[in-house]
Amino acid sequence: MDLRIIKSPGEGTLAILKRRKGSGPREAIPTPDAVGLVQGKLIEMVCAADLAEKAVGVTVEDIRGSCPQNMIMLAIFGDTASVMSAMETIQKGSKAQEEW
Repeated sequence: MDLRIIKSPGEGTLAILKRRKGSGPREAIPTPDAVGLVQGKLIEMVCAADLAEKAVGVTVEDIRGSCPQNMIMLAIFGDTASVMSAMETIQKGSKAQEEW
């Protein structure tokens, strides 16, 4: 699983994510302080979304891959501290699942 954090994402970056957003209505994404990106297998993405939402006050959106049904990435929107906390929780949860 690959994880990245974008602090102070630019308008163009947010536009890309909005266009590729797979869940819910195409409403505007509030301008976040940071965006966490998580990429991996579908099973990993569902577990990562659950961990992130339960850990801190962030918004999690699925990002479509090469076809509309293919979710391979999550975007985690929020303030920098919350996004970083969510990403750390995902990393710890992923390692725990590997050991399981």
